[in-house]
Amino acid sequence: MSRERRSFSPEFKLQMVKLYENGKPRNEIVREYDLTPSALGKWIKQHQSTGLFLHNDNLSDEEKEMKRLRKENQQLKMENDILKQAALIMGRR
Repeated sequence: MSRERRSFSPEFKLQMVKLYENGKPRNEIVREYDLTPSALGKWIKQHQSTGLFLHNDNLSDEEKEMKRLRKENQQLKMENDILKQAALIMGRR
């Protein structure tokens, strides 16, 4: 049985992390708020590492650089394809 994907506000995530930090067991938080253990664990890890819950804020420098390079590579491929098409059109004249 699969669950429907839910989204939670940063305020809610922070509140769950604070409950855990104040001594409430993970399994009680998960059960009481109908969360998945992996989601709560991820929020705790994100809060401890950066204090933020956004995916891009939790990337390492290498991951950010890799993401930037992939985006740049995709842009250059598109530009290259456009230039090839233009060359074909100009060559027909």
